[in-house]
Amino acid sequence: MNSSWPISRQQSERAFLVGVEFSSRSNQQDASRRSPQTTGEEIPSHPASAGTVPRGARVARDAASARVLSNLESQEFTSEESLGELRELTRSAGAGIAGEILQRRPKPDPATLIGSGKVEELKGAIASTAPELVIFDHELTPSQQRNLERELDVRVIDRTQLILDIFARHARTREGQLQVELAQLQYLLPRLTGRGIEMSQLGGGIGTRGPGETQLETDRRKIYRRIRHVQQQLENVRRIRGQQRQRRESAPIATVALVGYTNAGKSTLFNALTKAAVLESARMFATLDPTLRHIQLPSKREVVLSDTVGFIRNLPHTLVSAFRATLEEVQRASLLLHVADVTSPTAGEQQVQVEAVLRELEVQDKPRLYVMNKVDLLSEKKRESLRDSDNAVHVSAATGLGLEELLKAIDARIEEDPIQRVRLHVPQSEGKVLATLDAKSIILSRHYRDGFVDLEVQAPESVLRRMKSFVE
Repeated sequence: MNSSWPISRQQSERAFLVGVEFSSRSNQQDASRRSPQTTGEEIPSHPASAGTVPRGARVARDAASARVLSNLESQEFTSEESLGELRELTRSAGAGIAGEILQRRPKPDPATLIGSGKVEELKGAIASTAPELVIFDHELTPSQQRNLERELDVRVIDRTQLILDIFARHARTREGQLQVELAQLQYLLPRLTGRGIEMSQLGGGIGTRGPGETQLETDRRKIYRRIRHVQQQLENVRRIRGQQRQRRESAPIATVALVGYTNAGKSTLFNALTKAAVLESARMFATLDPTLRHIQLPSKREVVLSDTVGFIRNLPHTLVSAFRATLEEVQRASLLLHVADVTSPTAGEQQVQVEAVLRELEVQDKPRLYVMNKVDLLSEKKRESLRDSDNAVHVSAATGLGLEELLKAIDARIEEDPIQRVRLHVPQSEGKVLATLDAKSIILSRHYRDGFVDLEVQAPESVLRRMKSFVE
């Protein structure tokens, strides 16, 4: 294989997948990944702002989160399901599956992760299937990666490198490309030794799709210089984004951010609510670059809805750090819509993983509303048994089922631009004012007399401020 060919030249790059399971870790549950314990406390009807959440309110919110998660399939990822997820990631990277193998052992082998016996078995499988690369469903140390490549005589990458490659494939904006490049460079640094030839041919397939278009020399000083340059460019992006956000925040418009596991249906929901045309795809990480759109709530208030990158189990820390500028939309949001795929057998565990990323972003205390998506794929009996609650709404973004209830639930949780009820006395000649009221308020009553229109309206405070001269 000529690894200097771009991915588009390769008709069908084929990968051999290696799943691993270590029994010494299978019984150990990281406390940070556990869902909150259920208590008898109730979720407050008006959650406090992030950073000022009283302990009692936080406990109540955690209890409500636990109740929502308990209604989902909550089994942990098995090694087979983890391998299935790796399969989907590989297809999202544009490769076919040449074969797969699963290794179970008490603990990782320091030299090869899977042990010498399994390496020999893997060599035989590779000889018969002739894949272009081998992908491990586990992070490899630099020495393990080098040892495996020497033993197998084929390119070897791990799950982290695969995810980085998918991000590089899907990044469209300059900001997204910079963020992926930064993550790739940070991942590359400890893996320079012994990889000079390969790293000079970045761009030749999955796991080698390189940062930018130029060849990357394996010189630490040059890489550090490039990292500083990319960080400076990202800082400029952050500054411009901050200025744009300040302009948005000068108006009393709340931001609502969609978060959730990759492929939970966030972009489909975003399109259904905003009538936008964001890419919808069953492939993982189809959305990388944030998209913002205004939507009108039933109260006639407007909010900004933000579509964000999907999360995944063991999301590489370098990606979370690199995408921090993009994920600032999540940090500044007034409300998080936590989208879950109710049809997934590991939906509960997926949501626990999302909560772990939210903690890393320090937004675990943000008010949130759980959106249980894809209910149209459930059986009719199961669908009829579903009940919305104070903090969970069941919807089908694909068919529109439940979207009206979702908008009402969002409306009830937004505190910005509060709704007021007033009486107005408007001259009929003020056509522009009357048109604004029709578009941006709920008209409760309307009477015409002596060239005036007497109205009782329910409208956002921002609208009524422009109507002060007509208030009775």
